[in-house]
Amino acid sequence: MNWQPTLTGSSLQLRPLVEEDFDALYAAASDPFIWEQHPDRERYTLDRFRMYFRSGMDTKGALVVCDGKTGQVIGSSRFTNHDSEKSYVLVGFTFLTRENWGGERNLELKTLMLNYAFQFVEAVYFLVGKANLRSQRAMAKIGGRIVTDLKPAVAGDLVFKINKSDWDQRSANSQVFMDRLSP
Repeated sequence: MNWQPTLTGSSLQLRPLVEEDFDALYAAASDPFIWEQHPDRERYTLDRFRMYFRSGMDTKGALVVCDGKTGQVIGSSRFTNHDSEKSYVLVGFTFLTRENWGGERNLELKTLMLNYAFQFVEAVYFLVGKANLRSQRAMAKIGGRIVTDLKPAVAGDLVFKINKSDWDQRSANSQVFMDRLSP
């Protein structure tokens, strides 16, 4: 199973993170405001970012997020901790540049990753810091529910879950709604 796919949406492309992405991804991540609600609020510094980047490379599930038109690196996310027996994968360590907040980019990013993951698993978990209100609101918008059936690796993280059946139903309802809007 490949947890580093290339995924293309209407405005984003996700592709495997490679060593050569370090400078462009660090440039995207070097805004302190991006990290103000994350457990590691110093991730914008070179030393902390190096650890983040290295851990992403080590997971073999890290993806770089690029603007679909310009190819500019605008963030990252990763698949981790796949458990084939329990049929789940985690998605986390996600960030986008501030210019890409508040619009459709996060929804497109998560939709691409969820659609891919649900080809292989029945559930996707997301780890979100308790202080990260932006990410908590974003998870609620896409149907994530806080659960306690998976213990977070970092104390203080919240665990959100989306089941494949719920996602499939949400996607079907979204398509019906979109079909109604079409002439």
